[in-house]
Amino acid sequence: MKSPLLSLPGAVPAEGVDEGVAAHYGDLFREQRTLADGTGFVDLSHRGVVAVSGADRLSWLHLLLTQHVSDLPAGRATEALILSANGHIEHALYLVDDGETVWMHTEPGTQDALIAYLESMKFFYRVDVTDRTGEIAVVHLPAGSIAEVPEGVVVRETPHGRDLFLPRAGLEAFAADTGGHGPAVGLLAYEALRVEHQRPRLGFETDHRTIPHELGWIGSAVHLQKGCYRGQETVARVHNLGKPPRRLVFLHLDGSEVHLPPHGTELRIADEGPDGRKIGFVTTSVRHYELGPIALALVKRNVPPGARLLADTTAAAQEVVVEP
Repeated sequence: MKSPLLSLPGAVPAEGVDEGVAAHYGDLFREQRTLADGTGFVDLSHRGVVAVSGADRLSWLHLLLTQHVSDLPAGRATEALILSANGHIEHALYLVDDGETVWMHTEPGTQDALIAYLESMKFFYRVDVTDRTGEIAVVHLPAGSIAEVPEGVVVRETPHGRDLFLPRAGLEAFAADTGGHGPAVGLLAYEALRVEHQRPRLGFETDHRTIPHELGWIGSAVHLQKGCYRGQETVARVHNLGKPPRRLVFLHLDGSEVHLPPHGTELRIADEGPDGRKIGFVTTSVRHYELGPIALALVKRNVPPGARLLADTTAAAQEVVVEP
């Protein structure tokens, strides 16, 4: 779904899965500073929006999600996963309950598959699942923003900022009211700060066999003391008896390189040279206004935390995100 904010001056469209919103508005580093200073807003209107209403919505979702939501207070934000029977991550949900409806946003284009799964699990529960992507746009305000939220808009507030579930018809009017929130900021700036804060993203830090432990989603998106849900056996077994086969790391990349290693670039231990064994891959790489080129990556659990790595031919020093 193409955002009307692509008509703003300087807007350069994003590509790939993020197609439909602006990658930037002409000055990537300035836009990063704007977000870091707690001003501006990010157009995330390409993300899927799903609403679940009905008297049984929380108790029903509690049976399906990795997070404890049966007693979720109105207005409290949380995040959750849906796993396969083998414990692999299928969906990442960012949700809040407004007292009558659970609102969640998901990765672009995944809402149809999510709704199909939820519908298949309704049985006798009093719930209604609806796709609201065509009516509701997600807008992000950074942490520290003092912008006023339009009346009646559902807000999902986290330590990293506020996600607004804004009527799509009001998106242009919201952007025009720059006195309250500052200028529009592109998705590349949002992604740079996401990498800086070491937050994983479905489809970027995940592949078909990723389990929550590998990305540090235990605790933030997975509750270890709740009842059964699909994939729980794997979560419990790895947590109590084993260790995940891979772990998320944060990389400082060689700043002399002109190009960033793209998603999927193979990682090797530098001492073994470019022909050494593959030990992982780059998941997201960005240029940060203060840190320079940085990235997130998945590596094998037994890779020494102090080992210098090669992303193709780009040297990389790692920081631990998930303990080995």
